[in-house]
Amino acid sequence: MISEIDLDELRQIINSTHGDPHHILGMHETAFRQKKVLTVRAFIPQAAAVTVIDPEDPDARYPMTKIHSDGFFEAIIADRTSWFLYQLDVRGYDTSWTAYDPYSFSPVISDLDRHLFGQGVHYEIYDKLGAHPMTHQGVDGVLFAVWAPNARRVSVIGEFNAWDGRRHTMRQLGSSGVWELFVPGLQTYDRYKFEIKAQNNDLLQKSDPYASFAELRPSASSLVFDINTYAWGDQDWMAKRARENPLNGPLNIYEAHLGSWRRGENNRFLTYVELADELIPYVKDMGYRYIELMPVEEHPFDGSWGYQVTGYYAPTSRYGSPCEFMAFVDRCHQNGIGVLLDWVPAHFPKDSHGLGRFDGTALYEHEDSRKGEHPDWGTYIFNYGRREVSNFLIANAIFWLERYHIDGLRVDAVASMLYLDYGKGSGQWIPNQYGGNHNLEAAEFMRHMNSVIEKRCPGTLMIAEESTAWAGVSRPAKQNGLGFQFKWNMGWMNDFLSYMVKDCVYRKYHHHNLTFGMVYAYTENFILVLSHDEVVHGKGSLINKMPGDLWQKFANLRLAFGFMYGHPGKKLVFMGGEFGQFDEWNEAGSLHWFLLDYEHHRQTQSYVRDLNHFYLQEKSLWQDDFTPQGFEWINCSDYERSVVSFIRKGRTEGDILAFVCNFTPVPLLEHRIGVPAGGYREVMNSDDPKYGGSGILNTETLQAQKISWDGRPFSIELKVPPLGVTILKLV
Repeated sequence: MISEIDLDELRQIINSTHGDPHHILGMHETAFRQKKVLTVRAFIPQAAAVTVIDPEDPDARYPMTKIHSDGFFEAIIADRTSWFLYQLDVRGYDTSWTAYDPYSFSPVISDLDRHLFGQGVHYEIYDKLGAHPMTHQGVDGVLFAVWAPNARRVSVIGEFNAWDGRRHTMRQLGSSGVWELFVPGLQTYDRYKFEIKAQNNDLLQKSDPYASFAELRPSASSLVFDINTYAWGDQDWMAKRARENPLNGPLNIYEAHLGSWRRGENNRFLTYVELADELIPYVKDMGYRYIELMPVEEHPFDGSWGYQVTGYYAPTSRYGSPCEFMAFVDRCHQNGIGVLLDWVPAHFPKDSHGLGRFDGTALYEHEDSRKGEHPDWGTYIFNYGRREVSNFLIANAIFWLERYHIDGLRVDAVASMLYLDYGKGSGQWIPNQYGGNHNLEAAEFMRHMNSVIEKRCPGTLMIAEESTAWAGVSRPAKQNGLGFQFKWNMGWMNDFLSYMVKDCVYRKYHHHNLTFGMVYAYTENFILVLSHDEVVHGKGSLINKMPGDLWQKFANLRLAFGFMYGHPGKKLVFMGGEFGQFDEWNEAGSLHWFLLDYEHHRQTQSYVRDLNHFYLQEKSLWQDDFTPQGFEWINCSDYERSVVSFIRKGRTEGDILAFVCNFTPVPLLEHRIGVPAGGYREVMNSDDPKYGGSGILNTETLQAQKISWDGRPFSIELKVPPLGVTILKLV
């Protein structure tokens, strides 16, 4: 028996171009010879014979008729009138299997889901798109869903269907551009991709943009994974995070690249589990409150350091599974350490399995290369004005903060997002609607994202790596700012390193590089950074930037850290700098931990450890980083001797620290500074012999005398070490 079938639809099924295969395939109530019957249709190219079976009734077997040689089968069930959950018993030419029919299940993604996504406000869209293990209509399997509005056909392919795109074609849900299919019987770790037939009939194999897990490079397959199985143990941390205001708290960050912080035997990567055992105790001992991880989102090329992402929702499989990364974050929190993640919404690579030309068209990017490509980087630029694209990114930011308990995102390359002509020459960019070079859509995307995160994820940090003078980067969106909590202070970094590399004899001619940062210190909520970007591409390591002989290099490095920790602004230092690694950072190998066999490096590490713990305990160093109440110059104009002195103040009366920094190798044994009245005790000195210094210390309490100095009625006389910083506390 054969029912009446629309031949055009039959051809679409066989040619795998049907936008709604469920309309033909699966179980349907049809009319046959003026009688209502159940008709089951299946398209299985590898099958020689197919039988419909009822798993609840072993005797209920209905052989299907092969009505097209390409593998189209049909069975008319005349003795039953009500739908039942059935399986297909498939006999192939070289394989056989029994499974529930994917085309017998109803849709999962609702009209509301599609509407919110189309409006760009479905902030949990990652729970709908992607691959999700679930029980649907009483059957275990995986829901697959993907956005590909311009595709002729989308299929799920994997080992479960011999990577044949004709087998599991998906249905398009209305005009949303979302395609969906529930595949029964699949489970965690099953490999899959989406096969997309473009309008020109090109066949594309794409990784899942919303995949929770990906195969280890160079494979481009996605893996089914359920991240909801992890049981968190950081409830106290998360509650505390929601209550705290990071602007008024200590924020000293250890920036790390997980693949090269330390390597195992034969230069292998450490796993997330091993890193939890080794990196977390180290960071805790060193006194850092946060770890900032260079991107762990999945990326194909090690040499990109993670900044060319193909799997925005998947932690890289280089170091383990998603749950193992969750366990790493959990362990950090249980040890009092926050985790920040580098996040890259500025651009994405052109790898064929990635987001680029995803459905055969410019979907996530702009069609016009003048808006859609970075010529210097060879990457695509996101189309921030397309609601589904901005939703993809905003939901991704929320995903890391909520599902992975990440404490903040450092947003990479914000300047490249804000300026249409960034890295482009004449004729390579298109002005905005007002004729300017500002990317208005990108700015609105950031305001939208940061406004939502502020409400949903209190206490988290949104940090902009932004290198221009764009106003209001770290000001609220309601005040026409971009809504970030913090901005990297690239100007301070450039000026300060430019000063420190100078031979001490010439520093007096560049004194403004040391002091200029205070002119604009309160225009943004700044983080002072000595990041990975400053120790690569021939720039030299921090210690090798320092002038002088070996002793002077280490003294200069200690002085640099001391000045940085006293200066208003939060702090970030890249791994290796804390013990004076001589070579530039190389992502292909471990930090040079063997250097700790040498005294200079051990002493430098000890100094940075003590400086961090000192920073954490002294509220004056972080309570008022972003208002003039927390800082005063004592003397910023002594350029002839290359000396600066300043005060840091806490919110409690008398909570005062005085810093004196000497940027020459000449000790100042009778140096006077103006201070508030009272006694002062030296609480830290970078020239202490235990740190490798020469031992010029102030061992006794210094009582302020009524001698006018530096515009103050009281002053003290002290010894200032060569290439050193001394810190005095009002007692």
